[in-house]
Amino acid sequence: YYFLPVHIKMYKRISKHTAFYLIQVPVCYRRGHFLHGPYPATHFGPKACVLPNPTSVMHIQDPASQRLTWSKPPLNVLVIRKIRDETLLEPFKELCRFLVEEKHLMVYVEKKVVDDGSLMRDDSFSAICNQLCTFREGFDDISDRIDLIICLGGDGTLLYASSLFQGSVPPVMAFHLGSLGFLTPFKFESFRTEVDKVFEGNAAIILRSRLKVKVVKGMVQRNEQLLSTQENGILPHNHINNEAGKITLQLQVLNEVVVDRGPSSYLSNVDLYLDGRLITSVQGDGVIVSTPTGSTAYAAAAGASMIHPNVPAIMVTPICPHSLSFRPIVVPAGVELMITLSPDARNTAWVSFDGRKRQEIQHGDSIKITTSCFPVPSICCHDLVYDWFDSLAQCLHWNVRKKQTRLTDASDSSETEN
Repeated sequence: YYFLPVHIKMYKRISKHTAFYLIQVPVCYRRGHFLHGPYPATHFGPKACVLPNPTSVMHIQDPASQRLTWSKPPLNVLVIRKIRDETLLEPFKELCRFLVEEKHLMVYVEKKVVDDGSLMRDDSFSAICNQLCTFREGFDDISDRIDLIICLGGDGTLLYASSLFQGSVPPVMAFHLGSLGFLTPFKFESFRTEVDKVFEGNAAIILRSRLKVKVVKGMVQRNEQLLSTQENGILPHNHINNEAGKITLQLQVLNEVVVDRGPSSYLSNVDLYLDGRLITSVQGDGVIVSTPTGSTAYAAAAGASMIHPNVPAIMVTPICPHSLSFRPIVVPAGVELMITLSPDARNTAWVSFDGRKRQEIQHGDSIKITTSCFPVPSICCHDLVYDWFDSLAQCLHWNVRKKQTRLTDASDSSETEN
C-alpha cells in the first residue's frame, strides 16, 4: 500500500466571478491502482542519501484522484463552434438555448459565429442571439471573464480554445462533433445531463500540459517586422521587445512545435540544445517537439510513441531524418530545449505552433521550448485512463487485428510443433 499526502490546492486561475479547485482525494491505494510510481526512497545504503533541497518539495499525486469542483457557481461560458460546418448549426442553437434559458448563464461566442448567414436568418433564434456576448480573436481579451469552455467540433476546437488563453485556462468540456475527435470524449446526444454533472462538480479532470515557446528573432528579421508593424500601426500583443533589442514571440502550445524545411528542396539543418548543451543536429525534413497530448498527432505519424497526457515529458521526434539511427526521444518535462539554424545550413527553416502562426527562422534566430505552468484542464467523460484508451481504439484503431483462431484438436498442435 502507498499512502498519498492530502493535497487540496487552488488552481492558478481566479476570474472575477468563479474559481475552481482541484482536489486530491486522501486515500490509501493499492499499487495496482496507482498511476505513478511510489514515492522514491532518498536514502541509499547505510550512508548515502540525496542532498536535501529546501527550495523544492517532491511529492507524488495520483492523477486518478484529480476532481474538479467550484468555489462559486460558474456564470460565464465560452462556446466554441467549428466554423464552416452547417451540420453544427442545430447543436449550437440547442446548447445556447439551454445555457441561456434554462441555466441563465452569460454565453460568449466568437463574432464570426454570430455573423453566420444561416444563423442570422433563423428568426426563432434571434432572441437568444441578441443575448450572446461576442468577441474577436486578437482584439478582445476575455481571459479573465470565462468560467467554463464548451467546444463543439473536433480536436481543432480544443486547440483553438487553448490558443485563446495564453495564461491560465478555464476547464474545457469538449463534445465530439468533428471528424476525428481524439480529444473530445463527450457525446452531444446527452449534453444536458453531462453539463449538469459538470456544474454539480466532482468531475474527473486531466491536466494537459502545454509548451511555453519563446521565439527570439535576429536583427534582420526585427527590422522587417518593425517596418510591417509601423505600416499597420499596431504591435501584436504577444510580441515583446527584450533588452537585446530583438523581438520575442511567446506562445502557449498544446500539441506541438514543428520546425521544417518549408518550400526549400534542401535538407533542413538545425541544432538542438538541451539546457544550454548541444545534443545533436537534425538533418532531414524537420523536427517535432510535442507534449504528451501531441504525441497522438503529427508525432505519431512521424513514428513516435504515444504517451498518456498525464506523463510529465517532452517528446522530440525527427521528420524523415537522413540517418538510420535517429530515433524519437522523450526528455523530462522540466528541461529547456533550444532550436537554432546550424551554421552550415543551406537554407532557412520554418516553424509553426499547433499548425498556426507559421513563420520563417533565419540565422541568428532561436526557439526556446519548455513545459508551461498553465496546463489545459480537460474534463473527462469517464476517467482519464478509460477516455484515453477509448480514443486510441475508436479514433486510431490501435492494435486492431483479426483474431488468431484456436487449434481444433491435439493432432494439429503436434503437427505445428514438429
